[in-house]
Amino acid sequence: MGKYLVIIDETDEARKALRFAMRWAQASSGSVQILAIVQPQNFNAFGGVQATIEQEARDRAEAIATSAAGNVYSESGKMPNIAVKVGEASRIVRDYLTEHPDVLALVLGAASEGPPGPLVSHFSAHTGSLPCPLVILPGSMAVEDVDRIAGA
Repeated sequence: MGKYLVIIDETDEARKALRFAMRWAQASSGSVQILAIVQPQNFNAFGGVQATIEQEARDRAEAIATSAAGNVYSESGKMPNIAVKVGEASRIVRDYLTEHPDVLALVLGAASEGPPGPLVSHFSAHTGSLPCPLVILPGSMAVEDVDRIAGA
């Protein structure tokens, strides 16, 4: 039993990737790992203000991840693992994959319009150096198709 890693945020494509990973995990007796990433703040404020802003960003990421985990649990009956990390997204994902060799696939969703998204762009250009397969779901893919493909 391996894990399917999903990077979660508030986008539709992240929710679609999570749904795919959940269905895939159900079909293969695997599990889902949800990773929420908090981007470092790019400005300097007074110490207390900076700390408050950073804590609010972390709290928001934790709330998004917890909500996503609750949705997975209500649909699949299995609670996914949750991790929240602060830092540069592509570095955090690479480090996470190195630290967790039981991850069978990194599942990402591409935006339905415009550029596919920073993680999709980064990892699709570096698939040869990943320790696991990269799955990219098209943003325009219907939920029914996500379920059909994941269960096949």
